[in-house]
Amino acid sequence: MIKGGNSSALGIIFPNIYDKLVPELTTERLMASVQFGGRYRMIDFILSSMTNSGIDNIAILVRENYFSLLDHLGSGREWDLARKNGGLNIFPPFAQRTMGMYAGRIEALASIVAFLKNQKEKYVVLSDTHLAINFDFKKLIKAHEASGADVTMVYNKGEIPENAKKADDASRGRYYTLDVADDGRITKIHINPKDDGIQNLSCNIYVMARDFLIEKITEASLAGGVSFERDIFIPQMNSLDIRGYEHDGYVARIVGLKHYFDENMKLLDDKNLDALFSGSPIYTKIRDDNPTRYIEGAEASNVLVADGCIIEGKVENSILFRGVTVGKGAVVKNCILMQDTVIEPGADVEYVITDKKVTVTEGKNLQGTDTFPVFVAKRQKV
Repeated sequence: MIKGGNSSALGIIFPNIYDKLVPELTTERLMASVQFGGRYRMIDFILSSMTNSGIDNIAILVRENYFSLLDHLGSGREWDLARKNGGLNIFPPFAQRTMGMYAGRIEALASIVAFLKNQKEKYVVLSDTHLAINFDFKKLIKAHEASGADVTMVYNKGEIPENAKKADDASRGRYYTLDVADDGRITKIHINPKDDGIQNLSCNIYVMARDFLIEKITEASLAGGVSFERDIFIPQMNSLDIRGYEHDGYVARIVGLKHYFDENMKLLDDKNLDALFSGSPIYTKIRDDNPTRYIEGAEASNVLVADGCIIEGKVENSILFRGVTVGKGAVVKNCILMQDTVIEPGADVEYVITDKKVTVTEGKNLQGTDTFPVFVAKRQKV
């Protein structure tokens, strides 16, 4: 049972599973390191949710492009995970002789079975990092215990994003919808459906007993399984008690670059911003910047601006991450400018997403549209 702030659950995070959803942003990083909401990375939401729920033993199973994530997480101090026992455990590929570049969650977990066997927690919670969500894992584990289920899957109600419907398995990865009976049992899992209307969208957050996980992973790995849902849950729907747990709070689900743009821009609405951040705090790496400076003549309206920015021009309906500079006479509208972007004097940008350390040179006009924002890759000068 969960007592006080100390959870009886081990956390496992998969930071690479959905990298291909936003290939523009994951050339040099993984999904977990993608910036979101002005000053955060995608992993901050799940990691903070776990630690806020008393989960202080967390394993992160990285696959590739993980150097930016290592830099961001450091020792885990910002999440109170710099501990002698438990804390933050990062498992890179090839960390053991038996561990290779995993293709799915089963292979990733099979590579750390020895680690799992040595832990003391009764339960394991597993999550991907393509959601910006403020989630209470304590309530999830209590509901799982009360139901007596083998597995509890988290879902939220919403429409399947059009981006996801149009994508194929190889290029984008799988998404799942659930049929949930009145008693909470999941009766069917659908893989990449194309249905219209409100669906039960899987959040790819699960809880189960640690011993149960070890048993199922060992069996599936020996049988050549790759996908948790396809190779374990679906074939055993009739023999396993799999329950659904509805999350009715705010969820930003990243399934493509346009969707990434839209989900960020939604945070300019105070209602959405409060819905995501008004619960438990979301922690991130500290960067000791000065407060943002608005130089004489600067204009700013409906903006979300992180610390360390310098604004001399006009900024409207935009999100500026840390250290962004907007030069005198420059105009920024409907943009997402990531960390240390420089918009030089007189430049005009609209519907643009810049990656880190981009420079838009003096007098340059860069225009995208609401349906097709322009993306400028990391460290580029245009």
